[in-house]
Amino acid sequence: MTIQEQIKEAMKSSMKERNMQAVTTYRGLMSAFTNELVAGKISPDTPIDDEMAIRVITREAKKRKDSIKQFGDAGRDDLAFDEKAELELLEKFLPELMSEEEILKIAKAKKEELSISDPSEKGKFIGIIMSELKGKADGNDVRKVVDSLFD
Repeated sequence: MTIQEQIKEAMKSSMKERNMQAVTTYRGLMSAFTNELVAGKISPDTPIDDEMAIRVITREAKKRKDSIKQFGDAGRDDLAFDEKAELELLEKFLPELMSEEEILKIAKAKKEELSISDPSEKGKFIGIIMSELKGKADGNDVRKVVDSLFD
């Protein structure tokens, strides 16, 4: 079962349970899938593959994380709570992200393989690592690990 099908099933069961927050979150996610298809000039009723689904869900989760931080900074814990609940629903469909230690092992090996030592190449190196770990690691963690390698 694809991620898109899993989300449709989760939405149906949320409707039966009358969990409107979950229904709204899943509907928004389905809408984001449609928007992604339309942006790619693909028919909106085309089923999406898991790679595209993960990319969209990751983007939506990042929006929730940003909102949580902003609402927390503004003292709006009630709104932050709602965003956290939505984030939890989204994270169910994302793969487990790598830890910083796992990223460090890969980054060290890649740095030696490519013989990169010049700190001016750090941005390019982050891009290389991100493309290799696409969907498996958080970008902020990758940046933090790469920064530690060049310090």
